[in-house]
Amino acid sequence: MKFPLISDIASTNVVTVDVSFTINSAIDEMIKNNHRNVVVTDNNDFYIFTVLDVLNIKASKIPLDTKLKDIELDQISTIDRERSVLDTLEYLNNKLEYICVINKDKTLYGLVTHTDITSNIDPDTLMENFRLDDFLKLGRRVKWVEKDDITLKLLDNMVSGSFDNVIIVEDRKPIGILTTKDVMELIKNNNDLSLSVSHYMSSPVDTISKNATIKEALTFVKEKNYKRVVVVDENGILTGIIAQKELISLTYSRWAVLMKEYQSELSEINNMLESKNREYEVMASTDSLTGLYNRHKFSELYLSSYTSMTQRGGSMSLIMLDIDFFKKVNDTYGHSIGDKVLIQVSHLLLKTLRNIDIVCRWGGEEFILLLPTATLENSLVLAETIRKNMAILEIDNVGVISASFGVSEVREGDSMQDVINRADKALYLAKDSGRDCVKTELDL
Repeated sequence: MKFPLISDIASTNVVTVDVSFTINSAIDEMIKNNHRNVVVTDNNDFYIFTVLDVLNIKASKIPLDTKLKDIELDQISTIDRERSVLDTLEYLNNKLEYICVINKDKTLYGLVTHTDITSNIDPDTLMENFRLDDFLKLGRRVKWVEKDDITLKLLDNMVSGSFDNVIIVEDRKPIGILTTKDVMELIKNNNDLSLSVSHYMSSPVDTISKNATIKEALTFVKEKNYKRVVVVDENGILTGIIAQKELISLTYSRWAVLMKEYQSELSEINNMLESKNREYEVMASTDSLTGLYNRHKFSELYLSSYTSMTQRGGSMSLIMLDIDFFKKVNDTYGHSIGDKVLIQVSHLLLKTLRNIDIVCRWGGEEFILLLPTATLENSLVLAETIRKNMAILEIDNVGVISASFGVSEVREGDSMQDVINRADKALYLAKDSGRDCVKTELDL
C-alpha cells in the first residue's frame, strides 16, 4: 500500500504577498481571489495572514497602510514536497491548519490543509461502528449565538475566542452560520455591524446526525468541501461541531492497523509509528479540555471493572454529578471561565478519589465516577465528601460553586446503561430537591 506524496495532494493555487506589502494590499488580494487568507513570504520563511488578523487589526486601530513586516503574524511550518502524506500527521497538533509545501531550493510549491489530508483518506478504511455522538466531546467547543445578537459584539467574541465560525440558532436549532469568509465581506463592504447577525449569516446550515458514523462524516466533509461538521440530534437540536482535525485523529488507529498489514511500507514508517502511537492513543481516550477519560474509554474500563467484580464477587458503585447552574457561569463570565471551572472540578475529583477509581467527563458539565470495590454506602460517603470539598473550592471570578449527585450500585447482570440510568434518575431527584445534595437509587 503506497500513500501519496505531499506534492500529489498540495494545493498549488496559493495567493502570496511579499512581507513588504501593506495590510490594505493584502486584504485586496484576499477579496480579489475570494480567499480567507494569504501566505506572506519573507525569503524562505512563510507566514499566514487571515481574516482573524484583519479583525484584530481593526480592533487595535492599526493603520491599513502599515506594512505586513511590522505586524505579528503566525509562521507556517514547512515540509518537503517529496515527503509522504503520513508525515503530515505530526503537524496536526499545531494550532495552524496549514503546512507550506516547499521545493528542494526552499521556494514555495503549495499549501496543504486539513481539507487536503481529509480528501486523501479512504472512507472505506475507517471505523464504521463508531458514531459521532461517541466523540462529540473530543471536538472543539462550539460557539453559537441567537439570531438577534448584534454582529459587532459577535465579531469581538470571535477575536477573543479565536473562533473561525459561529453557528446561529433559533430554539437551539441551527439556522445559519457566519464564517471568516463572511466576515471578510462585512469588513470590505463596510456593512452596518449594529444590525443583528441574522442579516449577514449564510443559511441554511448543512447538518449531520449525531448517529452518523465517522465514515459518513468524512464523506460528508469531502463532498461538501467543508472544514467542519455541524452535528444535531433527532430533533434538529445543535449538539456540537467536529472539525476535520478531530476526524483525522479518530482515524489514526485504523490507519496504523492498515499500515501494519503492508510489510513493504513498514521499513519507511515504523520509526514514526513508534513515536506517535502513544500520543494518538491518549488523544483518542481522553477529553481534550480536562484530560479525564472520555465516554469511549470509560465504556472499555467499565467492562473490565465489571468482569473483575463478578469474578471476585465484590462490590462496585457509580456516581454521576452535574455542576449546578453551569449555563449561568458561561453566560455571565464567558466560556473561557466556564472551561476553567471544569478543569478545577476535574482536579478536585482526581485529588479526592483513590488510584483505582475511574473518572470520566461524560459531557458538558457532567462527570461520572466508577468506584471498584465500593458499596452504595461507601459511595454515598464519598459523594458527600466531594460535595463539601466543592463548597469550599474558590474559583477566580466565579467564587463558590456546587453540584448535584446521583449514586447507584452495580449489580450482577446490569448493563452499563442500566447503572447510569439509575444514577441519572437519582441526580435529577437531587436537582428537584434544591440542588447541592446527594441522592441514591434508594431514594427513588
